[in-house]
Amino acid sequence: DDDDDDWIEERPCFSPEGFRYAVALVRSRSFFVDGSLRLLPFLDFANHGDFDSYEISGGGIGTLWGSAKGAFLKSGKALNVGEEVEISYGPKGPAEYLLDHGFVPGMCRHSRRGGSAITAELTFEVDDGDRFRDDKLDVLEYETYDLAPMDPSQSFDVVGGVGSTGAPDPAMIQFLRLVKLGGRDAFLLESIFRKEVWGFMSEPVSEENERDVVMGVIDACEKALEDMEGEDASDGNLSQNAKLCAMVRESERQALERTLIYMKQESEALDLKEYYQERRLKSLGLDSEWSREDDDVGWGGTRVPGGADYDW
Repeated sequence: DDDDDDWIEERPCFSPEGFRYAVALVRSRSFFVDGSLRLLPFLDFANHGDFDSYEISGGGIGTLWGSAKGAFLKSGKALNVGEEVEISYGPKGPAEYLLDHGFVPGMCRHSRRGGSAITAELTFEVDDGDRFRDDKLDVLEYETYDLAPMDPSQSFDVVGGVGSTGAPDPAMIQFLRLVKLGGRDAFLLESIFRKEVWGFMSEPVSEENERDVVMGVIDACEKALEDMEGEDASDGNLSQNAKLCAMVRESERQALERTLIYMKQESEALDLKEYYQERRLKSLGLDSEWSREDDDVGWGGTRVPGGADYDW
């Protein structure tokens, strides 16, 4: 029946317009399932829901001839007959939702009530002029994560919104400690520590290194805030697209400001942290003072140096 095909829209394929449409289609209707980005016809008709919704997941489905790969759409709540099934389009920030899907969900919007997924993105990289660049690239490529070596440039989300303290992603701080490693701390890049150095970066290395990390985040936040100029989302004269962009900018500004406040507080408490040298001495039992009156200095048993009584 020709009437059944009325919803089908024909577009030119081999043209700039057709290419842009194809890219937009893939970005807006693809799902990350079983480790890959996939197109799932008909399942992609489901709308996004902020709450009580799940992402589409992969799995096996039974057939007459055995089993095959499939995808599951599951509601996060009990539904009445005729009620819409909503899914989650994933843990994205406001800018990603606007770019991929053309809208900004309520959970990503800056408002008086706040939003639960207000984020901004910061990017850091190993400096081309770093004298230890090759050593750091070697660590990132071979000694971080077995299945996913890290590139020398990494982007991280900083979070604002309801309940957020502004605390940064621990992975971002770990990466920055390696990026800023140098001076008296550069000995950790020696080959003897190569298998362990990435683990060392999960905790404060030295007060100097930690200060460089904190100031790096502060500078990045301040630079991003300085670059945020534009219209106010409440301006009634803006077009719908301009309002959405202004809304994203406000959400990102909130996330950056929350992170900036947190990192400035961190900069005032650097002397309260425990650093690598202290942790190392403690692990060797050398973190306390020793006096001659001490019976046990840690050499084992009851013997002390020079305490043997041999009859030669």
